Amino acid sequence: MSAQDNDIEDSSAPLIEHLAELRTRLIRSVLALLVTISIFFIPIKGDFIAEHVMNFLLNPVVDTLRNLGDENPALQFTSPQEYLFTLFRVSMVGGFALAFPIIGFQLWRFVAPGLYRQEKNAFLPFLIASPVMFLLGASFAQFVVTPLAMTFLLGFADASSMVTNTLNTVTGGLVEAAAPSSGPTITFFGNVNESLDITLKFIMAFGLCFQLPVLLTLMGKAGLVSSEGLANVRKYAMVAILLLAALVTPPDVITQLILFVVVYGLYEVSILLVKRVETKRDEKLREEGYFDDDDEDDAGDFVEDDDFK
Repeated sequence: MSAQDNDIEDSSAPLIEHLAELRTRLIRSVLALLVTISIFFIPIKGDFIAEHVMNFLLNPVVDTLRNLGDENPALQFTSPQEYLFTLFRVSMVGGFALAFPIIGFQLWRFVAPGLYRQEKNAFLPFLIASPVMFLLGASFAQFVVTPLAMTFLLGFADASSMVTNTLNTVTGGLVEAAAPSSGPTITFFGNVNESLDITLKFIMAFGLCFQLPVLLTLMGKAGLVSSEGLANVRKYAMVAILLLAALVTPPDVITQLILFVVVYGLYEVSILLVKRVETKRDEKLREEGYFDDDDEDDAGDFVEDDDFK
């Protein structure tokens, strides 16, 4: 066997080991996901856990209908398999949320051997902060954004009657007399799957938006962005956030304004976090002798003298 063949075998062996390790981590992640999904089909008080989670996610719709005068709000499904598929959808989303720590740990165990100690210390906090920020964004969407959006969207069903009653009070019954005596009755028959779809979209959108500080801080730690650069493109970031608010929210000014304020606030927090990362990095370089304060002062004096001329 030639020396070239030996080199090929030596280089292919680590690759096979990495692929085997990756297969092991993927199998464990999939098994964890299957276990957490099956948890949602455990019956509690006569209903599956997935049904309790679904009712919790649909609370903004039900509460809005109650506020609009529906004493017994009801949601329906229009096909035999729709309710079961909706439960599967809830269990998959909830199962992934429960399995994320295990999946993240398997990812960490696969990547960690190829990282230096400093890189491990830098990457691990972001792996912990990411699900925490996603949970904060999802909670904000469930308890703040979705109720406002449902109030705006479902309010149209009651808007015409409210306007008619107001004008009737002002004109002393003329509007009611002039109104047609017959016509179609427009009623909201809520669909379970579609109503849940709106809620999940808000949760995913705000959960991902709350990843902005984590992403920009990690990029700043890697040297891909700087606090000064982020501050210089602040006006472009405002336009991008406004476009994002228009895309992921209904045509409601209040909801769009809330999303803009929250995401822009996260952008400003990201600038501060990146600046803090840069300060720590400069201090470390200064301690190691790679960065000299005297050189920085000389450079500043040179700039001042040049400006004076």
